[in-house]
Amino acid sequence: MHQYNPYTYITLQLPYTYISLQLPIIPEAQEIIPREIPKDCTVLIVEDNVSNYFLLVRLLGHLGIRCEWKTSGFEVVEFADNLPRIDLILMDIRLPYEDGYEAMRKIKSSGRFNSTPIVAVTAEGSMEQIHKAKNAGFNGFLGKPVDPDKFPDQILSLLFGDSVWDLNE
Repeated sequence: MHQYNPYTYITLQLPYTYISLQLPIIPEAQEIIPREIPKDCTVLIVEDNVSNYFLLVRLLGHLGIRCEWKTSGFEVVEFADNLPRIDLILMDIRLPYEDGYEAMRKIKSSGRFNSTPIVAVTAEGSMEQIHKAKNAGFNGFLGKPVDPDKFPDQILSLLFGDSVWDLNE
């Protein structure tokens, strides 16, 4: 467990001068402080396209995140209930049997997962879709294809309680 230290130390070496400063950490600077992913972090990916699933798994695997896979929204709550832990759910919108909106509503209404962030991941990226996802209760939005350069930071933000609303245009 980390002990909170309200100060950070910075040492600068200029051409002829040494400067050592003790600066208080301000809330706006918190985003630059490295955050650790929990050791047993698990992301549930609800995606019917195998290629999209494998891309997400590879990107998440580089972060040390364990992934679980469900290919449709049908019985997603029952599936999730059998998992020991879920830190984040990446939900495709266009799914067979039950779309991502209906699956998200069921997950949010279950007692266990009502505070688990659920992010819409869809190829139907538009501002209209982002507004629809926000109004439906999603905690974020990622347009497909995901950007492999931005994706790790987006996942870290989501895991630490921030929202991400990105079309990936």
